[in-house]
Amino acid sequence: MTSPTPERFFELWVFLSTNPLLWLTVTIGVFLAAQRLAALARFNPLVNPVLLSIIAIVIVLRLTETDYRTYFEGAQFVHFALGPATVALGVSLYRNRHLVRRDALPIAAALLVGAPVACLSVIGLATLCGLDAGIVAALAPKSVTVSIALGIAEQIRADPGLTAVFAISTGVTGAIIVTPLMNALRIKDFAARGFAAGLASHGIGTARAFLVNDAAGAFAGLAMALNAVLTALIAAPLMKLLGL
Repeated sequence: MTSPTPERFFELWVFLSTNPLLWLTVTIGVFLAAQRLAALARFNPLVNPVLLSIIAIVIVLRLTETDYRTYFEGAQFVHFALGPATVALGVSLYRNRHLVRRDALPIAAALLVGAPVACLSVIGLATLCGLDAGIVAALAPKSVTVSIALGIAEQIRADPGLTAVFAISTGVTGAIIVTPLMNALRIKDFAARGFAAGLASHGIGTARAFLVNDAAGAFAGLAMALNAVLTALIAAPLMKLLGL
């Protein structure tokens, strides 16, 4: 029996690389491996499964010279699942509805302060650093979950690609620093910790909050949703008011 030749392996790769199921399998497999590594590290904030998955998949795509369009034909199934997964956050929110009713006023205050500050602070810092107006606009919705941030980007005429990069980077950074930061500030209320994580770092921060505590996850999901709505309403007027 003859062993497979390099040409046969190449032909097999050409066939598999055009099959959407390959990239769906790679995406799920990489994330499960990243989750396993995070568990072995006792879910240390620095060992973030999303960050590890992004790095691993980028390396695979670079090594195989696969373009994003080909990859997304398979990964779009995961993208589609984000909708039901977001809706499912309501289950935890319902379980913690008594806490939401109790903290309704602080929630409203944190939202009304947090959402504008998230926009204005990054716009101010970017402007002070002399960044291009296009980059400043792309940074404005950085604290909003990616799908809605892309819609806001179109509204304010920002580059959707840059906006997606900034939003994902913000989410990963927030998920990494939220637990050490809250511990350093001695904030022990999981509702406050979760709301801050969801407001500042949207879905990725919410996933991290659920790893810590169910109530923190519920408030993070609530903050993510409310911040997305409010930012969508104020982003364009703020940019216009600032002359950007």
